[in-house]
Amino acid sequence: MESESMYQLLTKMKDGNQQAFHTLYEATYQDVYRTVSFLVDHQQDREDIMNEIYMQMWTSIANYDSNRPFHFWLHGLVIRQVQRFRVKSWRRFRIFERIRAFSREESHWDQPAVLMDETSQMISQAIQKLTDKQRTVIILRFFHDYTLEEIATLLDIPLGTVKSRYHAGLQVLRKKLRDLPPERMERINAY
Repeated sequence: MESESMYQLLTKMKDGNQQAFHTLYEATYQDVYRTVSFLVDHQQDREDIMNEIYMQMWTSIANYDSNRPFHFWLHGLVIRQVQRFRVKSWRRFRIFERIRAFSREESHWDQPAVLMDETSQMISQAIQKLTDKQRTVIILRFFHDYTLEEIATLLDIPLGTVKSRYHAGLQVLRKKLRDLPPERMERINAY
């Protein structure tokens, strides 16, 4: 979506235009869903977080600074909602540890265009082996093309911490993916 039309939609949203919100939702849903899918394992949790993200976007659009890129602001909402979810989830886990162990469901990686083939699935499984902090940095770097400096700003942590998580995450991914056949490795290198 062009930045000019995006700016017009945001202006209309600030005035309470629900159609502008719907249009913006349609334009950003796939990207946001893909990011949430990489950061959160369970389908139901993803849906809850997606709802929270867009509710937060609607209620806090007045706080959006039009001098900053919209997607950067939106990804900040995504990261904060995922972090809030993790805090709530941890509390629930401690309270209902036994019940939760019995009710776990499988990850659904076949949701809207998250991943398309077997190689991508192997990459996504390797990404899931990372810690939450490493995974967040890797997703923001490779799927959203943020610089390490932008990631530090987005996560509100020191640049050195971002670099540490980034390099540790890459090491884990290299170890997990080194046993792939050569033709798959070529596709990953193109990735």
